[in-house]
Amino acid sequence: MSDVTTPKSPLVALQFLGMGLVWGASFLFMKIALDGVSFGQVAWSRLVLGGLTLGLIVLVTRPRVNGGPVLPREGIVWLHFLVIAISGCVIPHLLFAWAEQYVSSSLASIYNAVTPIMTALMVTAVFRVEKLARDQVIGVLIGIGGVIVIIAPWQYTELTGDLWGQLACLGAALCYGFTFAYTRKYLSGRAITGTTFAFLNIGLAGAVMLLLTPVLAWQPVALTTPIVLSLLTLGALGTGFAYIWNINVLRAWGPTTASTVTYVTPVVGVILGVLVLSETFSWHEPVGAVLVLLGILLTQKRIRLPLPAPRPA
Repeated sequence: MSDVTTPKSPLVALQFLGMGLVWGASFLFMKIALDGVSFGQVAWSRLVLGGLTLGLIVLVTRPRVNGGPVLPREGIVWLHFLVIAISGCVIPHLLFAWAEQYVSSSLASIYNAVTPIMTALMVTAVFRVEKLARDQVIGVLIGIGGVIVIIAPWQYTELTGDLWGQLACLGAALCYGFTFAYTRKYLSGRAITGTTFAFLNIGLAGAVMLLLTPVLAWQPVALTTPIVLSLLTLGALGTGFAYIWNINVLRAWGPTTASTVTYVTPVVGVILGVLVLSETFSWHEPVGAVLVLLGILLTQKRIRLPLPAPRPA
């Protein structure tokens, strides 16, 4: 069975909406889960459960490209997937879970939105697979300025947990940017179905987590129904099905439109954080978020700055 065909437009729209809602709510679920399990157990659970979910889907559907193998046979491909499993899943999921011990779920979701800025830096400065135009460079600089406003370094006279938490969120976004750029350079052109791609990414990350069980997940837990449901949703839905939805949207709408989920997730994260957890903001956080959004719009060429009028000869 092949999954190279894309769903019909209404289903794609529902998957896009579901993806934005689930990924935006993931920051709330992490915060709830931290009441009864460690940050390592949060990251461990979502990746192991996500890998199992995607593994079952691959086992049942047996997705192939043009009758080829379900799983790639080249060792170098598996090595590339191991790299993005660690850089795009293991490290950032640990960082976000650790950070939410010190920062609000709303703020963590805002930092997640910095990913396109980090991606632009990685694809140009590190992997050199793209060149940025003038407006895109300005967008990156505005985005960086927005991050500085959110952090508000003038508030800190020492390295507090809150500051370290924000830096951890920023590090997670940097990992995502690296992963997107690495994927584009080494994996995007390979004939691998979307379902298989998602499984190898999350499944290998889950395997790494299993190896790290004695370090990350071997602590006492205090499980309640909200905590169990949060972990299940983070794993099976947010780190399982949502990754397949993302591939379907990407194929149907293209990368530029699919990337607009970046605008949805922080909105969902902030609304849920305020309504469910009664989280509050200081003035600089929404101001910085607006600057980050402006930077993203410029970086992704969704808006353009007016060109200066030519000088008369």
